[in-house]
Amino acid sequence: MWHEVDQRIRRAFSNVRQGFRAVLTHVDSNGGVQAVQADALAGERLQDAELFQHYGYTSNPPPGSMAMVLPLGGRSSHSVVIATEHGSYRLQSLQPGEVALYSDEGSKIVLKRGKIIAVECDAFQLNCKTWQVNASEQASFTTPTLNASAQFVAQGQISGNGGLAIQGGGGASVNGDIKLSGSMNASGDVKASGKSLASHTHDAPNGPTSPPK
Repeated sequence: MWHEVDQRIRRAFSNVRQGFRAVLTHVDSNGGVQAVQADALAGERLQDAELFQHYGYTSNPPPGSMAMVLPLGGRSSHSVVIATEHGSYRLQSLQPGEVALYSDEGSKIVLKRGKIIAVECDAFQLNCKTWQVNASEQASFTTPTLNASAQFVAQGQISGNGGLAIQGGGGASVNGDIKLSGSMNASGDVKASGKSLASHTHDAPNGPTSPPK
């Protein structure tokens, strides 16, 4: 009796397509849900199978990516892709608990042990209305040039070891005292309290003196 029941169950499941592996050949990323074409390892060819991914995250797997396919209702004609992987590009040797985002070009973001986030890319672009960085100990930039397209404001002291060069604009404006250790060279005139260093005169018994030479 149980043998006959087992045979009937086997015959019933033989007509139901189980989950299977496939290799992606094309991804259409234009719609609300991505549609893929894939070649199954059993020789089947999938057309416009839906690729489901978690909310808040999306990727366009390159051709050659492996896929896990689930036929809904046991029918290959209504299959969905529930996972993809590409062994040639996946970051390897991650430590337990580490998480990474990566692309086939080598860009990557790795959440590493020790609460370290490592980012590697050729160009890092950030577009926002307000960017706020709170670094309780230090913020460092190792770069030959640091540019600002408009005003730069510092609430504390600005220190430098390589000098200060200002070109164009309205020059330099300082409100407060200036303490100088060393010499100062000026190619133009210098004024103090409205008095010209280059053309000022002094009152003398025989009349005003000549300007400095």
